[in-house]
Amino acid sequence: MIRGLITNVQRYSVHDGPGIRTTVFLKGCPLNCAWCHNPETISPRPELMVITGRCVRCGQCADACPNHAPVGMGDSPAALVEARADCLVCGACVEVCPADGRRMVGREFTVPELLTKVSRDRVFFEESGGGVTFSGGEPLSQFEFLLAGATACRKGGLHVAVDTSGFALRERFEALVPHVDLFLYDLKSLDDGVHRRFCGVSNRLILENLRWLSANHGNLWLRIPVIPGVNDDPRELAALATFAAGLDGVKQVHLLPYHAVGAGKRERLGASAAGLAFQTPSTAALGAARAVFRKAGLETRIGG
Repeated sequence: MIRGLITNVQRYSVHDGPGIRTTVFLKGCPLNCAWCHNPETISPRPELMVITGRCVRCGQCADACPNHAPVGMGDSPAALVEARADCLVCGACVEVCPADGRRMVGREFTVPELLTKVSRDRVFFEESGGGVTFSGGEPLSQFEFLLAGATACRKGGLHVAVDTSGFALRERFEALVPHVDLFLYDLKSLDDGVHRRFCGVSNRLILENLRWLSANHGNLWLRIPVIPGVNDDPRELAALATFAAGLDGVKQVHLLPYHAVGAGKRERLGASAAGLAFQTPSTAALGAARAVFRKAGLETRIGG
């Protein structure tokens, strides 16, 4: 039976497609965007998240840990790194923590289990025109599970959206198209060098897939994170707007302002908070960016 590794099934979401939605966050992503606000979805494996500020020093995690060196009980950054090196990601410490300071990130679901869970919100979908959104991470990284899940949801009468970075084999998009009502397509930069520097991969495949989807699916919402110092230059914004306006399948553009939520999550996962300190764009800057896209004839909004 096909199983998928999921970090969260978020109910009552209003930022991941039309209406009230249930968003399914799949684990694993081939990109490593410096500003990622869901860093817990990057690794394709289960992880331990530790909220050190909740620790009450009761020692129960130490007693439960097979290595007697639980992550989060160290007195220095070096001790934390050493403890993570020995961590088995077994979840024993999670089960005993009385302060809910430890969480396993990544739980396996079968398609029937997921369908049962998301179908509980059917009444909200029907009243609001919502549905299910598969997000991540990069949901196409777990392609078999995504395809089976999207197919099951559509057969169950649910509207299906897929939020993707576009970094996947064309064949996967070809197989998905009949089972997806809406693609939320993330586009960071048209500059390949900038994309490689900040996202870790070339944007060539992403742009090729975007052009193909625009021609062969026809219902795309383009989502562009606005990152000061990365892609907020007026020339870059104008180039993005011109490119998007040339794609008939792009129905809306959403400008997503950078926020620092991901930095705290990275620390809880034991990773560096960020290589660069990004700033949240001002209201004025976002308004100016929106004006560039609207001038190109695109329906544009700020936020998801």
